[in-house]
Amino acid sequence: MKLLETQRRMAAALMLPLTAADRIAPRAPNGVAMAKEAALFIKPNSRLTSLERLEIYSRSYWFRLLESFRDDFPGLAAILGPRAFERLARTYLADCPSRSFTLRNLGSGLEAWLEPRPEFAARNPELALDMVRLEWAHIIAFDGPADKVLGPEDLAELKPGLRFGLQPYITLLPLRYAVDEIRVRANSDPEDFAGASNVPGRRVRRRTVPAPKPRHEPLFVAVHRLDLNVYYRRLSGEEYRLLSALRAGRTIPAAIEASFHGSPIPSDDIPELLKSWFSAWTRFGWLTPRRRTQGGSDR
Repeated sequence: MKLLETQRRMAAALMLPLTAADRIAPRAPNGVAMAKEAALFIKPNSRLTSLERLEIYSRSYWFRLLESFRDDFPGLAAILGPRAFERLARTYLADCPSRSFTLRNLGSGLEAWLEPRPEFAARNPELALDMVRLEWAHIIAFDGPADKVLGPEDLAELKPGLRFGLQPYITLLPLRYAVDEIRVRANSDPEDFAGASNVPGRRVRRRTVPAPKPRHEPLFVAVHRLDLNVYYRRLSGEEYRLLSALRAGRTIPAAIEASFHGSPIPSDDIPELLKSWFSAWTRFGWLTPRRRTQGGSDR
């Protein structure tokens, strides 16, 4: 057997989901008994069979995946509780196995996977989905790319058609529940919100405090980073619409008009609001020069 084929067969075998008892799958992807498959590329030793040696790798791989997934979604774990979260994590990772060189992308497909499967979201699928969106936005904000920050030189010639961009690591979220509050509490109190810990040979269960049930209150949140820390900033509806319009490439006058259309805010108060918003966005480094494609049109 050639080296590349050996590597592929071993990887395929150890990446199969574990059984309910956290043992290696009984059969390889090609249907061959796992003990027979393992003997093709792993030698036994005086203490362990080929299958037992392969099982060590398989369990280590899956325990690491589950640990990383829990680290990325503490808020979802708080909402669902340890057993339901464990069930969701194992099923999702079996249906959507890692395809990336980095564990950072494990949860990239969770929202799309969970939306048509409300049975995994306990009694409130909307709450769970809001949390998934927030926590994936948190990951993007933590290590997403950044564009050049808007500087004085970019404002040298103010024109009616001026457009700004928004940092790509920022996510603007319309939410139905105050999941930002749950996420902050869950992340700051890991002992209260931790689920079952999977480690070889034992299970450890920590005390779990149910997450508070938030009121159904539509709100808007910007998930961003500042000085290497991730923050959730509550936005008014008007501020959310203005930022969304700027990101979509609308001119500043058009974006402002769209954001305040139908708003109850008195027109006399708008200039001061805009001044405070643009001041905050500049301080946070949110605004960027609007990039143009090679053809000269706006992105």
